[in-house]
Amino acid sequence: VEVRFVYNVDHRNPVPVPPPPEPDAQLIVSLGVPARPIAGVPDLMHHKYAIRDRTAVWTGSMNWTDDSFAIQENVVATVNSPELAARYAADFDQLWNTREVERSGFVEPSPVSVNGTTIRAWFTPGYGAALSARIAKQIALARRRVRICSPVLTVAPVLAALAQRVFDSNLDLAGCVDAPQLQGVIHQWSLNGNVFWKLPLLEQVLAAPFSGKPSTPWEPEDVPHDFMHAKVTVADDVVFTGSFNLSHSGEENAEDVLEIHDREIADQLAAYVDEVRALYPPFTPSSANR
Repeated sequence: VEVRFVYNVDHRNPVPVPPPPEPDAQLIVSLGVPARPIAGVPDLMHHKYAIRDRTAVWTGSMNWTDDSFAIQENVVATVNSPELAARYAADFDQLWNTREVERSGFVEPSPVSVNGTTIRAWFTPGYGAALSARIAKQIALARRRVRICSPVLTVAPVLAALAQRVFDSNLDLAGCVDAPQLQGVIHQWSLNGNVFWKLPLLEQVLAAPFSGKPSTPWEPEDVPHDFMHAKVTVADDVVFTGSFNLSHSGEENAEDVLEIHDREIADQLAAYVDEVRALYPPFTPSSANR
């Protein structure tokens, strides 16, 4: 079996957004298969996907670490589709050949039918801004429900769309974030006047029932990485799930998202968001600053 893989290296972001776990370079060399490091400066190689035999894709929010498998909330999707696998292979080849995050993600998100279900594969940074706008549009069009799990909630189009819908009595809107990470973002906003304008939007959005997981703040030392790490948006019967945080940084990282139009999957993931949300206390910016 021919195996190739790429992995993120050389990134030392401060909190609030933790960098991916540091890879074990010696272990990777010992595997004896072709591998290429992708420098995560200035933007992360944040994918977590695998393509098998050009016919199947495994993807989602879960890093391949013990903590991610054991003590984090994550969402994983598997899809059997040669056409979808080809889109992922095209993105992989862009990373493999260029070794640069900013020159990847240029794979058109055209729809694919998988057993009658319409799916689009989105890749960033090539389509980062378009992906945020697409999620915001589906939120704006929702008539029944919106459910969100995302460690942070800061990308402007999605914040604006949520702020417009939060007091719509016909819409059931709720979600869950990672409290320390979003607290860190709010602190950064307080120091940066260029983005502080987002805080009123975030406060309005959090008038909806959003909870915040009190996870262990990230440190470079060996501490439990128990973040609320799931990344999923449900708007009526449309699902967006993958590696993409709802943040501007997510638009510039190398990320992937599946847009899935399926009521059963949307029901399943909306229920999952509610299960996660119920585990943790409400989150508000005012409580974050105490």
